[in-house]
Amino acid sequence: MKASTFMLLLAVMLLAISHICVVAEDREQQVKKTYIIHMDKSQMPASFEDDHFQWYDSSLKSVSNSADMLYTYRTIIHGFSTRLTAEEAELLEKQPGILSVLPERKYELHTTRTPEFLGLGKSEAFLPASDKVSQVIVGVVDTGVWPELKSYDDTGLAAVPSSWKGSCEVGTNFSSSSCNRKLIGARYFSKGYEAALGPIDEKTESKSPRDDDGHGTHTSSTATGSAVPGASLFSYASGTARGMAPQARVATYKACWLGGCFGSDITAAMEKAVEDGVNVLSLSIGGSQSDYYRDTVAIGAFSAAAQGILVSCSAGNGGPDSGSLSNVAPWITTVGAGTLDRDFPAFVSLGNEKKYRGISLYRGTPLSSGLLPLVYARNASTSSTGELCSPESLIPAKVAGKIVVCDRGGTPRVRKSLVVKKAGGLGMILANTDTYGEELVADAYLLPTAAVGQKAGDAIKSYIASGSNPTATIALGDTELDVQPSPVVASFSSRGPNLITPEILKPDLIAPGVNILAGWTGAVGPTGLAEDKRRVTFNIISGTSMSCPHVSGLAALVMAAHPEWSPAAIKSALMTTSYTTYKTGETIKDIATGNPATPFDYGAGHVDPVAALDPGLVYDAAVEDYLSFLCALNYTTTQIKLTTHKDFTCDSSKKYSLRDLNYPSFAVPLETASGKGGGSGASTTVKYTRTLTNVGTPATYKVSVSSQTPSVKITVEPESLSFSQAYEKKTYTVTFVASSSPSGTTSFGRLEWSDGKHTVGSPIAFSWE
Repeated sequence: MKASTFMLLLAVMLLAISHICVVAEDREQQVKKTYIIHMDKSQMPASFEDDHFQWYDSSLKSVSNSADMLYTYRTIIHGFSTRLTAEEAELLEKQPGILSVLPERKYELHTTRTPEFLGLGKSEAFLPASDKVSQVIVGVVDTGVWPELKSYDDTGLAAVPSSWKGSCEVGTNFSSSSCNRKLIGARYFSKGYEAALGPIDEKTESKSPRDDDGHGTHTSSTATGSAVPGASLFSYASGTARGMAPQARVATYKACWLGGCFGSDITAAMEKAVEDGVNVLSLSIGGSQSDYYRDTVAIGAFSAAAQGILVSCSAGNGGPDSGSLSNVAPWITTVGAGTLDRDFPAFVSLGNEKKYRGISLYRGTPLSSGLLPLVYARNASTSSTGELCSPESLIPAKVAGKIVVCDRGGTPRVRKSLVVKKAGGLGMILANTDTYGEELVADAYLLPTAAVGQKAGDAIKSYIASGSNPTATIALGDTELDVQPSPVVASFSSRGPNLITPEILKPDLIAPGVNILAGWTGAVGPTGLAEDKRRVTFNIISGTSMSCPHVSGLAALVMAAHPEWSPAAIKSALMTTSYTTYKTGETIKDIATGNPATPFDYGAGHVDPVAALDPGLVYDAAVEDYLSFLCALNYTTTQIKLTTHKDFTCDSSKKYSLRDLNYPSFAVPLETASGKGGGSGASTTVKYTRTLTNVGTPATYKVSVSSQTPSVKITVEPESLSFSQAYEKKTYTVTFVASSSPSGTTSFGRLEWSDGKHTVGSPIAFSWE
């Protein structure tokens, strides 16, 4: 080839490459990316009359006629976010009043927060291998399942465990192909429901395992959901959603319907779950307290525990009232609710320039710019309880075009927003009363809403009462992380003491149960209201229903690591490693009071799953221990059989004591001055016996005790326990000598065994009767 020809070809090639580069660069210039624009509000032209939203829009339209604002910001920054080409971004940055135009950064969120908050994301090396976890089956008795969700994706899972005997029942909108290697079983139980309320209307409810409510999908995906990247509710709590034991299998037992959960269906569901071979049984349901032999869940749970199944139940949402617990049988793991370190802020700005922080999951058309008229629902209703914003209670002429303040209580929170919307209101401020204090629960409202605590609510209502033309506006924020203090005990979480058996401390522990993101049904919107036509795959809701499956999933992890452990040993590991203080040393707070919480609120403390995998020692218990417990309750042979499904007669020559049940916590009822041996100088002496099993390496443990009150002296015998081999057992006795105190007095203490590496902690609750 001649040199001239080569040079010509080279020139052509370089020209072609140059053209390609120019085209590529031009395409790059035309590709839109998300930018966050920071505005200098002080430079806003007077022509916008403090309408910064119009200013933002005008600035944006000056460089792009097609771009829309994704978000507007008014609290932590002033500005907005939008999609722009590189050229448009460069032009916008030159506009007056623009502080910066920053390309959006991509953040790697590994979770929707709960696993990270619990320490699972940082401690994968300590977790059991996935093949071991995949052998554990969690059964969930609830409202069914929405099987199409990615939370039930079985990618990477091996064959279903050979021990599994369950099936995938076919019914309305549910086929055998709805199950897979993740969702390995699904059944439904409706006979009791239909007997009570008539045949199921299959136009509104699926007579099958399909979940028409959302609750069951949320709980089962919380316990065992597969990892789902990009999960969120309207961009809130975005990240990778996964359950506590994402490699575990799940089976669902639909025993709860739109009209409620009936005992006969629950019993059938629990029975079938035991027969099918579940290893953990999760029930986020409860009822009124009753003797164990009358309690459907307690009865079913005993049989399950007797076959090695750990049963986890919600404590109930009756808090902050004392003695409001459900599911208090000692063979049940009873779970209360705490918060995460995550928040969804909303902001109320009043015409008097006062601002208040609240919470909201509303994600729709924001309020128009500027302040709007503000009215208290009590002043815009003909009802004597108009402040509660009950259906049809508001006078449209008095709320149209206004922000309405509604008191929390009575009508469900999200329905209040619908009531306001139907009456013509533009926004709602949901104000806590003294019943709810400062507890804030997030909801996906149907119009711009901020839920505020009692103090803020009272201040807003005082502002309305003091002025002739009160005004306000509501601005919505985004997800905030690392909110402190956290956790705090949720106000709604049911509290002790245990009214059925005061000698058993309940709840057992708390876990995340406030504003939890998990899978959701496709049958209803995030509010569950018929009028809510939105559909989501994940939803954020709260309750001890949410905390229960957290513990169910965590129990599956412990079971996978230690398959030889009994349900009682697993529960002990979860309880004795729970924490009761923040890193600062302060006691976990109760949001209902703002004061330090107590064992009647959090039981043994907040679950710490990584520590539970290596507890050092456990308080084990078997069927025989629970039978002795029932004998100590003076149960008859018939009552014992009703409870346990076993023929057992108490030994009349044996002295049974409730104090000797090998439980990981201590509840100590004491006599008052008017009790036996009364008198101001009288004292009561009680003894509790416990046995510890070594599940770690050989070690010597020393005991320490603390008490809030000098009225009780605590001694432990012996003060040290030496273990030379695995599964060796050692027994100790705790003696409480208590001075008399007035009836109704409570106080608390703590007992800990430590070998320098492990701390085996037990709460103590004293109550004078």
